[in-house]
Amino acid sequence: MTELPAEADIAYPDAPLIQRQTLHEQVAGRIRDLIIEGHLKPGARINEAALVDSLGVSRTPLREALRTLAGEGLIDIRPARGSVVRRLTPEDVFSMLEVLAELEKLAGRLVCERASDAEIADLLAIHDEMMVYYAARDRLPYYKANQEIHARIARLSGNNMLSDVQANIQSRLKRIRFIGNRRPEAWANAVAEHEEMAEALRIRDGARLGDVLARHLMNTWDRVKDVV
Repeated sequence: MTELPAEADIAYPDAPLIQRQTLHEQVAGRIRDLIIEGHLKPGARINEAALVDSLGVSRTPLREALRTLAGEGLIDIRPARGSVVRRLTPEDVFSMLEVLAELEKLAGRLVCERASDAEIADLLAIHDEMMVYYAARDRLPYYKANQEIHARIARLSGNNMLSDVQANIQSRLKRIRFIGNRRPEAWANAVAEHEEMAEALRIRDGARLGDVLARHLMNTWDRVKDVV
């Protein structure tokens, strides 16, 4: 009888799996952008055949991508009826922003206590990059840098539960946060708040950073409540 190799000696080919995962993430990213920018509107049914043609992929990575987006709360998958872009009520949006404001208030205090100098510098570098996008009025790259700042503050808080809950809520509010900057004056006000955040980070003033983050998120409600 042929002796099987020890488990530690078995080679597990993983290149195809990584390639498939990369493809489905790319597809999820494209569809996510379509939702954020409003090309796929809340309540709209997702036409899988049209997306397969426009993205040049098969149905397998597309459906994997849709499951990812369903997990993020951006779409609803309805058995035998297809997928639709999730529609949030005003009550949904306000309650999520209210919770997110308190979470990020805590995260702001903790990041100033716990993050390394290099981590703070990286955060400020993303802020500077975001400001370049703002100067060019390039909304989608600006938005993505903005979201990365909020997500990274939560991660660098050193509290995994806070980071997980923040990520869950932030993913559900992607389209809402994007439309918050549709008016020039609202966008300028949001940018001014981010400048305050950057200054608080530079001097590690956690109380100030937390207060600005909370105010920034509740001001988001004022910026979107008339279009939710």
